[in-house]
Amino acid sequence: MEMISGFLGTIVPFLVILTVLVFVHEMGHFLVARWHGVRVEVFSVGFGREIFGWTDRSQTRWKFSLIPLGGYVKMFGDANAASQPGGEVTQMTPEERAVAFPCQSLRARTWIVAAGPLANFLLAIVFLAGLFGTVGQPFTPAIVGQVVPDSAAEQAGILPGDRIVDMDGTEIERFEDVQRLVRPRAGQAMSIEVLRDGESVTAIVTPKASEQEDAFGNTQEIGLLGITRSGIDYVRHDPLTAVWRAGLETWSLTVGTLDAVGQIITGKRGAEELGGPIRIAQMSGTVADLGFVSVIWFMAVLSINLGLINLFPIPMLDGGHLLFYGIEALRGRPLGERAQEYGFRIGLAIVFSLMLFVTFNDLANLEVFDLIKKLVT
Repeated sequence: MEMISGFLGTIVPFLVILTVLVFVHEMGHFLVARWHGVRVEVFSVGFGREIFGWTDRSQTRWKFSLIPLGGYVKMFGDANAASQPGGEVTQMTPEERAVAFPCQSLRARTWIVAAGPLANFLLAIVFLAGLFGTVGQPFTPAIVGQVVPDSAAEQAGILPGDRIVDMDGTEIERFEDVQRLVRPRAGQAMSIEVLRDGESVTAIVTPKASEQEDAFGNTQEIGLLGITRSGIDYVRHDPLTAVWRAGLETWSLTVGTLDAVGQIITGKRGAEELGGPIRIAQMSGTVADLGFVSVIWFMAVLSINLGLINLFPIPMLDGGHLLFYGIEALRGRPLGERAQEYGFRIGLAIVFSLMLFVTFNDLANLEVFDLIKKLVT
């Protein structure tokens, strides 16, 4: 019973969270497509065989499918769920061409494709704005409480009571900004400006590398200055300020994620930090135990990541379509069918390879391979 309870406590939050994020993403495509007069044939949450569904008055089939790891919107004129143009476009009547996705203007197609990722970013802003207006935004003054002996901060001459105002040209407003900038900079020298007794003092500090296990049991290398905050505070904002702050937080999380991906590509961070569905499921169960606020934070971060991943310029993803549209804008005409076909094949191979890689990472983090090795030796 305990095993069943643990399984349900992981898989149910995972499915709920992923379904919400996928539904919002696909709804972004759907709404903008309908706004441009495009007929939508299928709106699916999940892939594979249909579990249940219904057809609305516009002849759109709404369905939940067997494999709950994504979703798609298939528009009239598409050959498949990846929005490849169908070969029958040239045989359409004028009425059919008016509602077919491939026959829309370049601007309309661009907005329809971009609407999915944009919906994910908007959802993150809505979630964060709700938290900032009710629970409050973590807003701890960037004042040094204590300095750890023999730490990077002590070696740079940082003292208790210093207010950090700038790091590498980035204005510091709160202690959380310091953490965000320092964590991915292990071993990299940074310029830090502090206010001490009303005077500005600048120093060069190199965060020390440290392995840390997060709340989800994942070990990662981060940079540490060796300082503690002077206290923890939460600030509740009025609705307009909450939305503005949520937008800034979404931008900050987006930049931080891109920076982390860049470091993995350049080898500054290990690729083992990349996780897939198994790790997301594990994390979903953990945040569900931590409470409603943690779940909303997690969903906001995951929604941002989903939006970013879909904007990567890989055929099969939204970013791949946008790449093709960019080339079409430069050439004045679309890429040939063969070029697009090869592009989609390459994109499929890349996406499939990434899925295998992150699943391998997930299994390795769960020590599944070690268990198998013990069983066979």
